[in-house]
Amino acid sequence: MTTVRRVMRGPARWLLPLCGLALLAGGLVAASAGGWMPHPSPQTSTALTPADPNADLPVPKQHNSSSSNTTHVTGIEIPLRVGLEAHVPAELSAVLAFYRTELARRGWEEKPDGAVVAADHARLAFVSPKGPATLELGRAKGETTVDLVQRNTEAVAKANFLPMPGQARLIFGYLVPDVATLTINDQTIKIAGGENHPQTLDLPPGTYSYELRAWGLLLRTDTVTLASGEAWSLSDDKKPSQIY
Repeated sequence: MTTVRRVMRGPARWLLPLCGLALLAGGLVAASAGGWMPHPSPQTSTALTPADPNADLPVPKQHNSSSSNTTHVTGIEIPLRVGLEAHVPAELSAVLAFYRTELARRGWEEKPDGAVVAADHARLAFVSPKGPATLELGRAKGETTVDLVQRNTEAVAKANFLPMPGQARLIFGYLVPDVATLTINDQTIKIAGGENHPQTLDLPPGTYSYELRAWGLLLRTDTVTLASGEAWSLSDDKKPSQIY
């Protein structure tokens, strides 16, 4: 088994890369770590069992591959967000039953509102001991794909990235000694230059178009879809990324 740890960094002038944050002197560091573990195993009808019964995010022992990622903030040991992706050579119904059992054993409570379960996909929401969580299952090439995400309310509150109730939070910042602007939701916000600290904006859930400009130039135009309770980062060279 080989574990690969990655640290992703963006251009110096922007602070928020796709997999996390890179606000240097302001105390926010972006980190994305992933481990890739191939397990060649054929389709099996036996009951799925956890590879590690004590893991916070379980994966069946019978998986073909899995990877994990985290988003951290400098000075806060626990991550804001932890994710697990896996491919399991089993039917979706068997993988769904596995996760319902294993997550309940870890104290996760399934939320019935908005749950989707079909033959080829499923999406469930949970309240975990650390915060909100989601499980998404799909089918691809005879396997069931797993996307499991747990968000840590305590960590994001310490980082001051927790949005107001019923809102979503955008996080953005600028590094060079100049002033940039963010135009979104019919308002234009000046982004101070020369300082390493994040700026934030809370918005109601929805899909928003935005523009980032500096030196009189359009750096990026894009859209971002926000749900209540989420936190997203914006940068000039990457797609918007959810960090909580």
